[in-house]
Amino acid sequence: MSKIALVTGATSGIGKATALALAAQGYSIIAAGRRTERLEELKAQITNVPVLTLEFDVRDKEAVQQALGSLPEEWQSIDVLVNNAGNAHGLASIQSGSLDDWDAMLDINVKGLLYVTHTILPYMIERKKGHIVNIGSIAGKEVYANGNVYCGSKFAVDAISKAMRIDLLQEGIKVSEVNPGLVETEFSEVRFKGDTARAATVYQGYQPLQAEDLADLIVFMVTRPAHVNLAEVLILPAAQASATIVDKKL
Repeated sequence: MSKIALVTGATSGIGKATALALAAQGYSIIAAGRRTERLEELKAQITNVPVLTLEFDVRDKEAVQQALGSLPEEWQSIDVLVNNAGNAHGLASIQSGSLDDWDAMLDINVKGLLYVTHTILPYMIERKKGHIVNIGSIAGKEVYANGNVYCGSKFAVDAISKAMRIDLLQEGIKVSEVNPGLVETEFSEVRFKGDTARAATVYQGYQPLQAEDLADLIVFMVTRPAHVNLAEVLILPAAQASATIVDKKL
């Protein structure tokens, strides 16, 4: 089998675009997500390489271990892990935030990343080879009003990525982090709990990044020579200067 890439959150947005882009480069794809129908749709789109779909929620430790800890032998030689699964839930001050929203963000963005990575690492360590790409955010570099716990979860991804790079250095495993700014995906629709009109305003008046822009970057990162690691990249639309400063032509 060709090189193998595992992408979490592969049913939409950055994850789906990354799975398609890596498949186009000849990677066999393990596509993980919560929505079976969308996983099957993705599998149908990829016709040039083998695809294995896995339906589980990264928040569920037992489900992660069951799905990834018992991969068929031919799928265990994972070359690339893209920890993409993540979400923002709500946009509220710390004093009015929802505890359920906080749990969801910490469970998906932080603990889910850890569960998946911990389960996959034995496959990579055994071969002394692999590349882990964690999807962070500009929100993991600077905080903004009402972003408190989401920002905290992405600051955690930043810290974990840096520490992971140190811990895995002598194991021959690269660790990279991609920190996007505004990307037009389902992100805002999820954050605003299905309010599509409000979500749409986030991307009006300028050209936001597209999921394919991130996928192109990830492909570039994982196809560098063995001695090269793009450790961290902050990628923004040209109209964005910081987490909160965007040149909107409204």
